[in-house]
Amino acid sequence: GKFGEVRTCTERGTGLKLAAKIIKKQNPKDKEMALLEIEVMNQLNHQNLIQLYEAIETPREIVLFMEFVEGGELFERIIDEDYHLTEVDCMVFVRQICDGITFMHQMRVLHLDLKPENILCVASTGHMVKIIDFGLARRYNPREKLKVNFGTPEFLSPEVVNYDQVSYSTDMWSLGVITYMLVG
Repeated sequence: GKFGEVRTCTERGTGLKLAAKIIKKQNPKDKEMALLEIEVMNQLNHQNLIQLYEAIETPREIVLFMEFVEGGELFERIIDEDYHLTEVDCMVFVRQICDGITFMHQMRVLHLDLKPENILCVASTGHMVKIIDFGLARRYNPREKLKVNFGTPEFLSPEVVNYDQVSYSTDMWSLGVITYMLVG
């Protein structure tokens, strides 16, 4: 991704397979962003959100060890010619994404980069999905004005495009675009 490289690894003691997100510390802002991502992820214990197991810092990088999910991107699956997507499938996927977003918002976290690439299938079969990549996520206090000028163009809400105050509805706009793509 834009902020790091992800590799698979295995914990020696348990044999547990993990995903390691390696973030290079090229300047102080890189470290600050990585620490913010760790802080946010430490508060997000939910079955539809990728889980952080551990984070370590070396002189040149910060490594986030996360839950490994092997089903690939949701949208890669649904565009596969061999996969027959039904309305019920869409409903199941969107419900899980909503559940994850609801939990994030209850924990006062905005994802701010919801897009198809950030929805992963837990396994190659089945319907369990998880939201990933909290690199742009922010703590949110409704009493404080928060404006951002980042994200993925096709999924940006009007308030991000206009550099207005963001809120919970900012993530919901992106969810609407994802839902439209699923049922379209």
